Amino acid sequence: MNDNTYYKHISAKHNLLDLKLKEVWKYRDLILLFARKTLVVSYKQTILGPLWLFITPFVTSLMYMLVFGRIAKLSTEGIPQILFYLFSNAAWTFFSTCVTNTSDTFASNVAIFGKVYFPRLVIPLSNVLTSLVQFTVQFVLGTAIMFYYVMQSEIDLQPLRWVLIPIVLLHLSIVSLGFGIIASSLTTKYRDLRMLIQFIIRLWMYASPVVYPLSQFTQGVLRRILLLNPVTVPMEMLRYALWGTPTIPAGWILYSWIISFLLFFFGIMLFNYVERTFADTV
Repeated sequence: MNDNTYYKHISAKHNLLDLKLKEVWKYRDLILLFARKTLVVSYKQTILGPLWLFITPFVTSLMYMLVFGRIAKLSTEGIPQILFYLFSNAAWTFFSTCVTNTSDTFASNVAIFGKVYFPRLVIPLSNVLTSLVQFTVQFVLGTAIMFYYVMQSEIDLQPLRWVLIPIVLLHLSIVSLGFGIIASSLTTKYRDLRMLIQFIIRLWMYASPVVYPLSQFTQGVLRRILLLNPVTVPMEMLRYALWGTPTIPAGWILYSWIISFLLFFFGIMLFNYVERTFADTV
């Protein structure tokens, strides 16, 4: 009698730069499932439910208007303050949520990882998808308000440049996945790094042109420091796509992409290395 039993061999030995993209694609339904689970759990047993996706960014933007617009009197490059802060907050929330959730990949899912096999990159990718849903909701809110200002002839809408927005999101995804995966790999051994990550994210926001434009610093050391930040380019490119504000020189754009990919590939290498023994250290 022929034995037609199917066997799948799972080995810890693999190339450190192996993204397992074919295998990840086979588990695309699992990515959607994890993303849906995260969204449902986030707003389950809440009074307003998904409405918080609209309320939180709107209230946060109003606070930015008061603190940074009215009190600190920071420039918004002639863009209505509510739009400037709403879209900036949407992009930053997308980035910071990806980093925070990805940094907990191993620590938060050790029970699942120890029982069943699937490509571990499924979890970080589901985090990006979850953040993309939240960004889309905030973008729709910002677009609705923006059309009001277009009707008032206060801003000029040029939707052809909006094709750059997916590129901006891809750029932010690469940076956030790279940094988040590195953080996740390190926190398997050093648990207190999880608290440090939260602190770094808060400081990172103020070191990025989120509540102020890059044009606030026309030259000097501070401008160069900001341009060294890989988040600066996508933030400024988002504003260029929306309102045509001055963009960054091509050299700095290329630099940001190179640093982002280096960060991402280093994160993948570290992730694949730690994956072999993480269950013994988490």
